[in-house]
Amino acid sequence: MQQREQISVFDMFKIGIGPSSSHTLGPWRAAQQFVELIAERGALQKVVQLKVLLYGSLAKTGKGHGTDIAILLGLSGDDPVTFEVDKIDSKIADITNSHQLALGGTHEINFSAADDLLFLFAESLPFHPNGVTFQAFLQDETAISGTYYSIGGGFVVKEDEQSATKTEVDLPFPIDTAGDLLHWCRKTGLKISEVVMENESAWRTEQDTRKGVLDIFRVMQECMYRGCHTAGYLPGGLNVARRASKLNKRLVKGIPYEDYKGWVDAMRQTGQGFQNILDWVSCFALAVNEENASFGRVVTAPTNGAAGVIPAVLQYFISFCDGFSEEKIIQFLFVASEIGSIFKKGATISAAMGGCQAEIGVSSAMAAAALTECLGGSQRQVLMAAEIAMEHHLGMTCDPIGGLVQVPCIERNTMGAIKAITASQLALQSNPDKAKVSLDAVVKTMWQTAQDMNSKYKETADGGLAINIPISLPEC
Repeated sequence: MQQREQISVFDMFKIGIGPSSSHTLGPWRAAQQFVELIAERGALQKVVQLKVLLYGSLAKTGKGHGTDIAILLGLSGDDPVTFEVDKIDSKIADITNSHQLALGGTHEINFSAADDLLFLFAESLPFHPNGVTFQAFLQDETAISGTYYSIGGGFVVKEDEQSATKTEVDLPFPIDTAGDLLHWCRKTGLKISEVVMENESAWRTEQDTRKGVLDIFRVMQECMYRGCHTAGYLPGGLNVARRASKLNKRLVKGIPYEDYKGWVDAMRQTGQGFQNILDWVSCFALAVNEENASFGRVVTAPTNGAAGVIPAVLQYFISFCDGFSEEKIIQFLFVASEIGSIFKKGATISAAMGGCQAEIGVSSAMAAAALTECLGGSQRQVLMAAEIAMEHHLGMTCDPIGGLVQVPCIERNTMGAIKAITASQLALQSNPDKAKVSLDAVVKTMWQTAQDMNSKYKETADGGLAINIPISLPEC
């Protein structure tokens, strides 16, 4: 399923709630869109019954990924950007225990989560493995229905629509491939981040774009800081202990700090040794994805399951490469978003379509490219770094134990971040004129690999570690 889209930095980086962009954020948005559809037809107050049908991967790993929770919140009129995460449990308990749901936040209907939200494990829809159908039955015995597909990274496509794109604009530099991007860089002499800014300005003012990107960074920063200071166990029944807080406490060596900036200063005081920096990068990635697994506020980068890679590499750049400036942070996220959009257009960022190569692999390529430009690499070295990072994630399966975004997902973020830094260093020390493999060749190969991959390795929990690690989860 290859699409040609106009993709903004704010499409690749979306603020939301964990643990999965395709199984949590996407279904949440789909539920919101369905409520909007009912409202547009003037039928919101006429709904007497609602059914939700989950198909394919959404059904098979929906419980572990919080798909049911996301849909209930979306139908209730709550938004993933603003909803207070510490109120999720109580809100869901109220709906479940009362058998009442306030559709759109205003119209109360009878709703049984057990009977009206159905996981169809043996059924799949042809367009995409992540399918959900909503059926609203009205007082006059008519019905309104809609089928939506969560295609990765929080992108949602309605069945009778071609894509999840926004209104098209005249982009000064239309880009579908890495070759297109390199063409515009050569023609204009602009850096990749500068090309991105020119395109973003077709949608909004430069001031609004800069503010929006810094808001994205702020959420990443808060998520990482929170994850590094929260102990305990992750929800879901696997009894996975949080590790970032313990690692953070050991690494700071008792150096006092009170806030994020003080924390960064404390990191620098811990030293520049290889092992020390390696531990810090792992700590950053663990922190984000432990928050993600706990239904915390995160940023798709490009997905929730891979949300820790880019913040970890960006924090490495800030803490150990003196990159703590607004200009550098914006530059980093611009480059990362452009590389991610190339993978989305030419392949996929959905694990249900391509396995974990589509999530951790893409995020690693995005981070490697961004770090390379920020460290002074040429445009071709930036593309080379992205290619190197993805080349060593090709074929990675998605096999979440218990359908939870925990094992092996969280640790894979640390590996993706470290590979990104290594890929950047290799590219910066290499002559891209002598490269044997192009980024476009890797994107094409990744898509071919995704098509060849057995479905049991595509976020279904039907293969790999998911079936070879004995577990006993509590009844939902």
